[in-house]
Amino acid sequence: MAEFKLVISDPKTGRSMQKVAPEAIASQLIGKKIGDTIKGELFDMTGVELLITGGSDNAGFPMRKDVRGGGRKKILIVAGVGARKKAAGLRQRKTVSGNTISSRTVQINLKVVSGEGRMEIPLAEGKKDPKMNKEERRKAHADKEKAAQKEAAAAEKKAKEEEASKAASEEKKG
Repeated sequence: MAEFKLVISDPKTGRSMQKVAPEAIASQLIGKKIGDTIKGELFDMTGVELLITGGSDNAGFPMRKDVRGGGRKKILIVAGVGARKKAAGLRQRKTVSGNTISSRTVQINLKVVSGEGRMEIPLAEGKKDPKMNKEERRKAHADKEKAAQKEAAAAEKKAKEEEASKAASEEKKG
């Protein structure tokens, strides 16, 4: 059967995360189309509603909303998904995948539409938070530096105390 890679994005926070949908969940997604909504409970996100916004098949061809079915088709396009604009009015014949999720689909793009139990998408290590301005980033960096310095000082103090206690115990023995 199929196993899907899910890219779930939250437009309010500007963050996204990836999950892998095992075969049990993947079978429930087959037949859904771009624009359909899915309950977040399928992916352990209670109270969240997700919208299918696109995806790609096993050869990397993008799904297009205006192409029916789950197979590949060669279409004549001017702009949009699967097209690179080379010149104004230039039409290109491109291969795209249809708007229906099938067993050939590998990646599915989802967007959080609504829900009280909004998911917390962690920020990747070393990435900037798109919602923070420069001042907030500087302050957050300074706070991290201070915390690291305090931690280093505490570790150093603890090491000195251990040395002193070892020396005191050796004096008692000697």
